[in-house]
Amino acid sequence: MIASVFVGASVDGFIARLNGDLDFLPEGGGEPHGYTEFMASVDALVIGRKTFETVAAYDEWPYGDKRVVVLSGRALDFSAVRGGVVEQMSGAPADIIAKLAAGGAHHLYIDGGHTIQGFLRAGLIQRLVVTRVPVLIGEGIPLFGPLPHDVRLHHVATRHYPSGLVQSEYHIGINEPEARHSAGYARLPAAPGEFDAWIDQQDWGA
Repeated sequence: MIASVFVGASVDGFIARLNGDLDFLPEGGGEPHGYTEFMASVDALVIGRKTFETVAAYDEWPYGDKRVVVLSGRALDFSAVRGGVVEQMSGAPADIIAKLAAGGAHHLYIDGGHTIQGFLRAGLIQRLVVTRVPVLIGEGIPLFGPLPHDVRLHHVATRHYPSGLVQSEYHIGINEPEARHSAGYARLPAAPGEFDAWIDQQDWGA
């Protein structure tokens, strides 16, 4: 099982305004910067209630027929979702990972501020791709929050785009001895651009 974050943020570290608006992000996602390829490698998305409520208000459901798991302890209304595959789960991050792995998922996309922070605190994120948008918004929902200890990152690559987007990719813990192997996690390729091909080559039934 691989759990990844692929997220856009302002230069001052916010992924949304305080009211959840994403209007500072490039319209339509901006120029191609790997999101389409990343999404093609993902089996399921794991998002929080607030992220779900934001995207459910869009004119078009943004995730197509990709499986989406919404984390919430309260009942949710999925009637506004047209053409999507959405379900609800609750529990600790490790429990969510275990449920999805048991159901055959191999690569998870973790999204939403509180959800990303919770999975990071639990040590369950292996790949982190942050695309900085050239804007300062002053306040908003932060990408990162408190952690119980330092989280060491292995820098894979930093890419920049004509519009000013700057994307940095990191792997978490994968180069440390025995990291993640005891938890059933696979070792990731260290070279940039190899991840999606590597996902396709894995014998997940082994």
